[in-house]
Amino acid sequence: MDQNELKQLAANAAIDYIKPKLDNKTIVGVGTGSTTNLFIDQLAELKGWFAAAVSSSDASTERLRAHGIDVLDLNSAGPVAVYVDGADESNQHLQLIKGGGAALTREKIVAAVAEEFVCIVDDSKMVDLLGAFPLPVEVIPMARSHVARELVKLGGDPVYREGVVTDNGNEIIDVHNLEILNPPELESRINQIVGVVCNGLFANRGADVLVVASADGVKTLLPE
Repeated sequence: MDQNELKQLAANAAIDYIKPKLDNKTIVGVGTGSTTNLFIDQLAELKGWFAAAVSSSDASTERLRAHGIDVLDLNSAGPVAVYVDGADESNQHLQLIKGGGAALTREKIVAAVAEEFVCIVDDSKMVDLLGAFPLPVEVIPMARSHVARELVKLGGDPVYREGVVTDNGNEIIDVHNLEILNPPELESRINQIVGVVCNGLFANRGADVLVVASADGVKTLLPE
């Protein structure tokens, strides 16, 4: 079973998980990325089962609307019952690194609003220690060099993601070789750097449920 098949398995399992929670008032939060795209395609088959969606990126909004799903502005959406998104890494505590698709800030906003955050991954994303995947940091463009210098002080090797502009009009620095022993603390420290909009550690608000697809099937994990 290849990785695309595993992603499809995770997306299908997420649909099965949220289906009992849906009614005509439910707002579904939807993330960004290749696994989430498969979830969106499956969610389209349930579009009569829920009220509308909110989205973490322009790309996901476009995909949802192409399926005929109503997408609301988060400010006017009301309660978001469940948010479904992927991750670039997860540990057993359901703390995540996200942002490979440069949508981390909006993803973190929707996750913060949602009553339940369901993360869907294949087993290649599971790690004992976060940080093998470079940590994305969204920055105000004029602060990029300042932020990079501060990230070096934290032990990282920052690399500007050239040619990428976020949906918010900002830039991305990917931080390599970070030793992330305390994800919540590091998340907060990086967010305190002047010029940082958001970083891709989802530790202070991690996932509530992790759906992990492997060749042996699907496991649903809760925080330890």
